[in-house]
Formats: sequence, structure tokens, C-alpha cells
Amino acid sequence: MTDDPLHHQADSHGMEFREQLQEIPSEARPRHIAVIMDGNGRWAQARGLPRLAGHKEGAGSVRMLIEELARLKMDAVTLYSFSSENWKRPREEVEGLMALCHEHLLSERELMLRNQIRFRRIGSTDGLPEKVLEQLEATEQATADCSGLQLNLALNYGSRQEIADATRRISEKVRQGDLDPADIDQKVISDHLWTAGIPDPDLLIRTAGEMRLSNYLLWQISYAELFVTDVLWPDFTIEHLHQAIWAYAGRKRKYGGLQAEDPASTGDAPTS
Repeated sequence: MTDDPLHHQADSHGMEFREQLQEIPSEARPRHIAVIMDGNGRWAQARGLPRLAGHKEGAGSVRMLIEELARLKMDAVTLYSFSSENWKRPREEVEGLMALCHEHLLSERELMLRNQIRFRRIGSTDGLPEKVLEQLEATEQATADCSGLQLNLALNYGSRQEIADATRRISEKVRQGDLDPADIDQKVISDHLWTAGIPDPDLLIRTAGEMRLSNYLLWQISYAELFVTDVLWPDFTIEHLHQAIWAYAGRKRKYGGLQAEDPASTGDAPTS
């Protein structure tokens, strides 16, 4: 691991948590966590700084999150870093975000390799700068054989666009006679999404207190547990991550059915 302060913070606050987590049944632990990293701009504005300063500060929270999830031996994490709607932001901010993406892909690649983190980009390539595309591909190739945490970066991502793209590709297969419409089921749709091959998230964390999904993984989070915190992303710490995981572990996931100990399960109450 690293020798930076965030690493020592993770060690000092995380060892006891990791030991306690081992006592929780595996089915009660999230294996894939999705994150909407909101509040970077607000964090900066509250301090009289340009919005980009908040995004730079938020990179520390990203590193902490990734390293801790790698220690916890989670299967995957998906980070919402830039939505397809974010192109509407001021040009200076968009260019700054693209430059930050390029910079962090270069600077964090060694961390990924050291921690056996496998990187994957999800989203559209349309409009992304060539230098960013080059680093995305280089990072995917460099970490392709890593066997630990899978880090999915949702960049230029919009869920409705993803579903529309999947629908076009499925329709083309039907048109060419390679797919019978009667065979189109949920798996076929999932296999044509940008997230094909990635298990659906169990837990969605959103910071900055916003109670909306913002066009993020709408198909994939159908049964994910939601954890919303008022904490702005640059202030998100390892303790907040642990709180979210504990909250998940304490919930009963029924998937529309009933728990055996639920009194209603002995009657004729309909499922919901």
C-alpha cells in the first residue's frame, strides 16, 4: 500500500472494522458498491475556491475508497465521475475535469497494479479527448490480468443513453436474423449494456444529501440498497464508508418476497 496520510488513516480506523466484518455472513456484505461522488463544487464554493479545486480535493476520497475496498476484498466498485449531462457545464470546468482524469489515470496506475485492481471504463467515447481515451485504454490493458477489486469508471455515462444503445444493438441483431425477438429476456438486455459482465451493484452510496439517481445505472441498481449522506464528497472518509457497509449489513433484502420470520409470511398477504 502507500505511505500517504490517507493510507495510515485507513489502517488506524479500518483494522478493527475489517475484523468485525469477517463475522458477518458473506451474503450480508455488499460485493459491488456504486458511488455518486457529489458535492465537490459545493465544497470548493463554501471555501471561496474555484469548483475545480473541489474535484482535486475529492481525488483523495477516491483513493481512500479504492484502497479500503481492496483491503476488504470487495468484488467491484463503480464510480460516477462524469455524466453525459456534465458537458453542459462551463467549458473551463469540463476541460479541467478532463485534464484531471488524464492526470489521475497516469498517477494512479501504479497503485492499481500494486493492489491488483482491475480497471474498466463504462460510458460513451463520444467527445472524450484523444489523450484521455489513450490513457483509459492503456490503464485497462495494464491492469487486465489483475485479480482483485474491479474498478469501473463511469465516464461520459448516462443510463438512458446506455439502454438506448443496447436497444439499437439488439434490434440490429434481430434485423440480421441473429436473434429471435422471443429470446430477448433480461439477460440479453444486460449483456448488451456497457456494464456487460459486471455483477449488479448491491449498494449505492450518494454523498451531498441529494435524493435522486441522476441517470446512473438505472437498470443495474433495480435491487440495490441506497445509502445517502449529507457529507460532501471531499469530506467523505473511511468512517463514512464503513457506516454505509454496516447499514447495508443490517437491512433485510427480500427482493419482493417475504422473510421467513415475517409474521405476514404465514398468511396470504401478497408480495410487494
